[in-house]
Amino acid sequence: MRRYLAALLSLLLLVGVTACSKPASNAPAEPATPSTQSGGSSQTDASLEGVPEALTAKQIRVAVVRNLSSDDHTKQFLDGARKEGESFGFSVDTFLSDGDDSRFQELVAQAIQKGYDGLIVSHGKVDYSYDMLKPAVDKGMKVVAFDTIIDKNGESLPEVTTTFQDDFKLAELSLEEVAALAQNGQPVRVLKLWMAGFPPLDRRETIYKQFEEAGKIVTLETVGVSNFQDVQGDIAAKVGALLAKYPPGTVDAIWACWDEMAKGAYQALVENNRTDIPMISIDISNQDINLMREPGSKWIATAAVDPQLIGIVDMRLLAKKFAGEPTPLYYDLEAKLIKQEHLKPETNMTNLNDVVPGWGESDAFNEPWMDTLRAKYGK
Repeated sequence: MRRYLAALLSLLLLVGVTACSKPASNAPAEPATPSTQSGGSSQTDASLEGVPEALTAKQIRVAVVRNLSSDDHTKQFLDGARKEGESFGFSVDTFLSDGDDSRFQELVAQAIQKGYDGLIVSHGKVDYSYDMLKPAVDKGMKVVAFDTIIDKNGESLPEVTTTFQDDFKLAELSLEEVAALAQNGQPVRVLKLWMAGFPPLDRRETIYKQFEEAGKIVTLETVGVSNFQDVQGDIAAKVGALLAKYPPGTVDAIWACWDEMAKGAYQALVENNRTDIPMISIDISNQDINLMREPGSKWIATAAVDPQLIGIVDMRLLAKKFAGEPTPLYYDLEAKLIKQEHLKPETNMTNLNDVVPGWGESDAFNEPWMDTLRAKYGK
């Protein structure tokens, strides 16, 4: 009897052990808990078929850091990057340094330290951008830079894609409008609104010099920015003071390398009742459009790239880097000319493509799997 009970007990123990160690392949798989944020979808989600695994494995966090103040161009750039990133399911945080290079480098260092997966930086200077971004690359972060020169003793960071507006074309388009104001074969006399030390503006300067050397324009005065907290007010005061020095008939045009400066010059023209000087600029915003449309406005043209599109394209490039897909070392976005005479009463940044064909449109670096993510996240 004892042998029988012992055998029975052994059999029961064996069955119990076998049941505990049996694979659960026949049981329904427990679905992975989705992230409560905008990304982190389960890899088994049928709606994400074809999306690279790296884009679905976890919540992707991106920091966008811009080394300028919160002007219209900046707001649109950040809005484009944020919306495109969120449409991919990314969590996107944006930061501004107000043109303070030390603060800019601090913000980038903090983003690296805080463990963001990706980084988009805007308007870094050549004297520190390599050292600023090298730790991010070494850490394995994906990086896209806009209007930033990355060079240290001839060495760059090939892991980083750098985008630019086509600054050479922006300068060419705007300066051709300036040169067209020439009379009697004489060079156009220009008040130049200029700011040195920023890579995109330095690129525009090379074209400006070509127009000077060709005898198409002559620079009467150069006006720069000294107060980045109030660019418009700063330029308005400086241009206003200069206008007293140059009576009507002595200045043929104002050329602004940046529309934020142009707004200040426009204010000075209005306040001083100077309807004799047309103005041509670079960059565009809703405020610019409104000012160009005002009765009697002398702001006659501007060359620009849609700032929101810049943010969108930069985020697409970053997404391709997350996916492990090839990206170029450099990419220029196409420039357009916007003329005052083409603007309609209802024209704004959203519908500008009605009067400027191709404005704000680009399939650059867009992939079918990005459309899948957009469908998933409803953007």
